Amino acid sequence: MAAQRRNLMQSHQSWTDDLPLCQMCGVGTAPNCVHGPDGKGTQSHTNEDGHLGFRGEDGCFLYGVFNGYDGSRVANFASQCLTAELLLGQLNSSHTDNDIRRILTQAFDVVEKSYFETIDDALAEKAHLSNYLLPHNENVSFHHSSQNQKVQERLKELEQEVSGGATAVVALILNNKLYIANVGSNRALLCKSSSDGQNQVLQIGRPHNTDNDEELQRLAALGVDSARVRQAGQIAGQSSTRRLGDYRVKFNYNEIDLLSAAKTRPVIAEPEIHGSQSLDSVTGFLLLMSEGLINALESAHGPEQANQEIVAMVAAELAQAASLEAAAQSVVDRVKRVHHDVYVSGRQRATYCSRHEDMTLLIRTLNYVLADGALTPTQGGRIYPVSVPYSNSQSTSKTSVTLSLVMPSQGTLTNGTNTASTLEEGTPTPGQSPTATLQSTNTQTQSSSSSSGDGSLFRQRGSQAAQPDETGRVPPYVDFSQFYRLWGSDHSDGQSTQGGLGPQ
Repeated sequence: MAAQRRNLMQSHQSWTDDLPLCQMCGVGTAPNCVHGPDGKGTQSHTNEDGHLGFRGEDGCFLYGVFNGYDGSRVANFASQCLTAELLLGQLNSSHTDNDIRRILTQAFDVVEKSYFETIDDALAEKAHLSNYLLPHNENVSFHHSSQNQKVQERLKELEQEVSGGATAVVALILNNKLYIANVGSNRALLCKSSSDGQNQVLQIGRPHNTDNDEELQRLAALGVDSARVRQAGQIAGQSSTRRLGDYRVKFNYNEIDLLSAAKTRPVIAEPEIHGSQSLDSVTGFLLLMSEGLINALESAHGPEQANQEIVAMVAAELAQAASLEAAAQSVVDRVKRVHHDVYVSGRQRATYCSRHEDMTLLIRTLNYVLADGALTPTQGGRIYPVSVPYSNSQSTSKTSVTLSLVMPSQGTLTNGTNTASTLEEGTPTPGQSPTATLQSTNTQTQSSSSSSGDGSLFRQRGSQAAQPDETGRVPPYVDFSQFYRLWGSDHSDGQSTQGGLGPQ
């Protein structure tokens, strides 16, 4: 069986070639990038991420995003093997929640063991050759020196063959229930749209990294100095405390200083499973994001509103994109642009944006009609950018969130039906400013508290509030100037934009 898996990995054949792809999801990707002093970017390695989106039998759907590192081998293997372990008859509608959690856990365990079976021979050869490697000595003969060099070259080849790992976030939908299985630092967001256009954002689970208190407690129970791990911020070059593959932390962890005191294997591939979450009557979308995409956005704008910002981007793109693939790719391209623009701006956060890793975004819609359909939560109107400043509670610096304000093109949404607008082209009422509301449930686990849609995105200025000028006015908190400028250019057919639209 191990030989079959090795042969399969070396060929272009896949375990899942005959499975139908899911048409209700779209994926966007971007390779890693290192920005030079002139702002131009270069790719430092091939894209190492992976993803999957399949439709199984009995109303079963499987999606996943895999963040590979030190090569794409593990991410590619996991995306194929995990699908084979879940969609080839293992799941059916009669399974209970406990059954499904057990099957998901077993599937990850099989993937981990199967991967290491494929590199068993290479690891054995590597260990064997290491015993013949002579220490550096000027008195060693030319023959032995040449032999030593060949051994070193072969060891380097073997290291490239066996090194690397991946983190994974997987979504399973069965019986219209959602299950999330997470290993590592990728992210899953569930966005529920209401009839009034608000988006409730739910982050399902917490990343398994060196900032996770529960993970640090798990490591401490194994004898690892968790304070040192938190301070280091990485374990063998990665921040994740759970991973697929990566033989160094699985078999040679005693040779790693931070892990040397561990009683048993500290970095594991066991998934944390959340669910079930009922999707009955849910309208919205599910997002699976690689760590590279999350880090790029947080590096540019800070972590405080990253979930809300990515959801706003997705909603805006879905309101105008003709396909899910196009929407997902547009969002990834937009994050890449934001990251680059912050770097070249030279502003405070520019130092965090000198590079980003591979980025992957998977969007799965839930009863959500695209822009060319009869109805969308934003009515498919014209999209205008609105810059919303907010303060970072942990520092004195300020940044902004750019939302996409969508004005209805033909009608407004009333009680779930499309009715004619009382104002042609959805023109804002004179004297009023357009508004955008994003309801946030930025949870770390499903049991965490949530904030209501009462404008929490627009943070209070507190003692930093601007003082009235000599006319008794204060500067506007939300800058709609670009909105009014674009609106004016779109509606300048013979009539002035000064007739009540925008500040006078």
